[in-house]
Amino acid sequence: MSEKASIKRLKLYSFKLNALLEITQAINENLSISHLLKRYETILKDELNIGRVALLKLNDKWDTILTTGLDKEAVATINVETDLLHIKEISFVTSSPNERLKNFDIIIPVITQDTPLAYVLIGDIDEDADGVSPTIKHLHFIQTISNIIIVAIENIRLFNESLRQEAMKKELELASRMQNMLIPENANLPQDKSVRFSAFYHPHFSVGGDYYDCIALNDNVFGFCIADVSGKGISAAILMSNFQANLRALFTDEIPLDQLVIKLNDRVMASAKGEKFLTLFIGKYTVSSKELRYINAGHNQPILYEKEKKKISMLGEGCVGMGMLDEIPKIEMGKITIGEPSKLLCYTDGLIELVDEEGVEFGTEKVEWHLANRRSIQNNIQEIIEGQGILTGNQAIFDDITILGIDFIPK
Repeated sequence: MSEKASIKRLKLYSFKLNALLEITQAINENLSISHLLKRYETILKDELNIGRVALLKLNDKWDTILTTGLDKEAVATINVETDLLHIKEISFVTSSPNERLKNFDIIIPVITQDTPLAYVLIGDIDEDADGVSPTIKHLHFIQTISNIIIVAIENIRLFNESLRQEAMKKELELASRMQNMLIPENANLPQDKSVRFSAFYHPHFSVGGDYYDCIALNDNVFGFCIADVSGKGISAAILMSNFQANLRALFTDEIPLDQLVIKLNDRVMASAKGEKFLTLFIGKYTVSSKELRYINAGHNQPILYEKEKKKISMLGEGCVGMGMLDEIPKIEMGKITIGEPSKLLCYTDGLIELVDEEGVEFGTEKVEWHLANRRSIQNNIQEIIEGQGILTGNQAIFDDITILGIDFIPK
């Protein structure tokens, strides 16, 4: 080998080594993806004299993250599933009959753990020049530097994704704490010698779309409700938080239940824009008259058990759910006189949709069975929680579970 050739080869080796070193330093310095792609483009186009480059990478879907030397439209027609996924090693496509690959000479797949992560498509502006094409001359170097760049970009993506998930986790934790502040604690529920409340709340995720409330409207009248937003997650929790604020602002002793429901429907429509709705059971109990008034707005029918008569009744009078229609066409208000010691159990559908090991739903019949006795409503709720393993790892929980119970002890 001549001295001139040796010097030329040494310069080439030095260039490649320096290029790899520069890329490695850029990665170690946590430079951005755009910076890495720019340096990668410079090496291939300006320093290796390669004219056409396209880089397609799998993120949530296949995206073109770099094009140089050709129109983006020329790459947009490429279908990774049909045109590239079958390529498992460096392939020459200069004479390929596939028209979508006509702008390229070589395809370099980047594969990790037998899964394609990216495809580098390269074409040569010197393809008509004498001598060995720069694309072929530097092929293994291009493959090496492409692998380094793609893996670095994927690591940056995964790191950013982990940061995003951690931020979301913290936001969910904060949202969960804030939502729990809106849900009354069982120990703080109104208690009277004539009426006693007990409740249980268990969101499926960090935040939930269930809600209950109990309010002493005055010394003689108690208001209560249970509600369930369609769907799950943050959007359901936001709507429910908004609903709680409106309920607390509007629910008074003076307002009739039907007028309250109309106002609440207006507020839900304004907040949800028809994209979500909620079911609601809302009631007022007047101690002196022993009268329970209620409206069931599309909710699971609460169960009333009269202890002396051993009678079970389902409370279904009402209307459509909140946010289903701009205007509620008809509202029927239920009225019951509680003449003997009785219990009322309200619940969301997460309870009755629980399934046992044989795939049988918990259902309303089992709720009735737990209720049909002389024990307190608090004991009944505790028996349901323990019997269904709600707090001890039941794998069949797919929704929020909320239970609201009332003991009526008329004098």
